[in-house]
Amino acid sequence: MEGSWGQRPNDGRNPQDPLDRAISAIAIRQHAVIALAQLVALGLSPSAVRSRVAQGRLHRLHSGVYALVAPALLTRSSRFMAAVLACGDGAVLSHRCAAALHELRLRPRARIDVTAPGSRGKDRRGIGVHSAATLLPRDTITIDNIPTTTLARTLLDVAEDASRREVERALDAAEQRRALDMNAIGDVLARAAGRRGAALLTRVLDEHALGCTITRNDLEEAFLRICRSTGQAPDAVNAWIAFPDGGGAEADFLWRAQRLIVEVDGRDVHTTRRAFEADRRRDQRLATLGYRVIRFTWRQVIHERHDVASILRALL
Repeated sequence: MEGSWGQRPNDGRNPQDPLDRAISAIAIRQHAVIALAQLVALGLSPSAVRSRVAQGRLHRLHSGVYALVAPALLTRSSRFMAAVLACGDGAVLSHRCAAALHELRLRPRARIDVTAPGSRGKDRRGIGVHSAATLLPRDTITIDNIPTTTLARTLLDVAEDASRREVERALDAAEQRRALDMNAIGDVLARAAGRRGAALLTRVLDEHALGCTITRNDLEEAFLRICRSTGQAPDAVNAWIAFPDGGGAEADFLWRAQRLIVEVDGRDVHTTRRAFEADRRRDQRLATLGYRVIRFTWRQVIHERHDVASILRALL
């Protein structure tokens, strides 16, 4: 779609017109959206912009922000960019939306979070606007051409209303990508006086072994909650165990001192005969290294939590 802007117009744009080419060039860099101020800078008057909207050549998304394509065709990045443009110069994507760009695996919200300078930060339709009173230039970065808070600042922002487990998962995801900069996080925390997220982020950094609980799905998350309810959290999640003669196996949950491995089997995996036999051969190889391998089914983890917890306590 993006490659066709300005080449095969079906909305009245003339690919040979210098103004249309200039509008398309800006929009391509901004995920098909453009601000009124940018249109005016190119020579369009506000009335000319309104005329283009009436003709279907532009589509209004927010006050002062337009799309070159129908809103139904916009991507997540388009909507992120539009929200940032709607909040004016110096605004950046932040909080859980910035976490999405940093691939921190947090559940998104319906609204788009933007941090904007000054006092104009009133929420708009579909946009949650946050104050930028403590935001410095070194707290911002550009990802996919979208102005965004840095990873360190994003972690502080999301800790404002996240659970401890969400902060752990965000840090684990960043550690897995080798993106954590502890100096940058320390700098952000040093300037975070009065921020309610600072205490939680600091506590998790002090107490959590980064990267040790990287779960891959809701089933693993559910089993990890059971483990923690017993006071017997695993040493590692999805840990690689090497075989002496090469290769190895990944353990869903590992307790090193007890040499215990727990596997949680989903409803739709390991159902073929080949997969079933491969799992048993793998378990046997691990047994020769002195590991006990215990398997819990999806039904046990989801519907028999207390029984699973009792078995886990006995095993440990």
